[in-house]
Amino acid sequence: MTGLIVLAIIAAIALYGVSLYNSLVKNRQMVGEGWSGIDVQLKRRADLIPNLLESVKGYMSHEKGVLEEVTRLRTQSVNASGATPGERGAIEGALSGALGRLMAVAENYPDLKASQNFVEFQNALEETENEISLARRYYNGAARNLNIAVESFPSNLIASRFGFDKAEFFEIEDKADRAVPKVSFQ
Repeated sequence: MTGLIVLAIIAAIALYGVSLYNSLVKNRQMVGEGWSGIDVQLKRRADLIPNLLESVKGYMSHEKGVLEEVTRLRTQSVNASGATPGERGAIEGALSGALGRLMAVAENYPDLKASQNFVEFQNALEETENEISLARRYYNGAARNLNIAVESFPSNLIASRFGFDKAEFFEIEDKADRAVPKVSFQ
């Protein structure tokens, strides 16, 4: 009888361990899904930027420095697909700041603000920035849940045994870059 009780306890502990392992796997997958959502939105923004730049080049020919900075940072963003969330956050924060400066400079060009192409790209960029913000919140929530599971007892025993690591948050380092660029000219 004692043997059956011990066996039942061992089975219950094993089932609980499997449950914890599966929970860690689920949380890790949610972090991956969240990062994929951020990556999709960042790619969408990177794809919009050349069209936006083309629509403003003719109007802003003497604002070459701003246009070149946006182009340079867009290239960095596209090439940073394998970067960590922290590294990617720094690059994307700089790009957001440069886009904000581009939009601020565009305020000085009434013909540009009236251009239908520019207005369409401005609206698409604003929508994309909002989507990036939503994707970042989802990812950071998934990362938080994984980190809690990796650090909490007893799931930390399973996490350390099977190589589950904490996820890095996707944050913007420069406080000035935390604001979404203002792209409304109304």
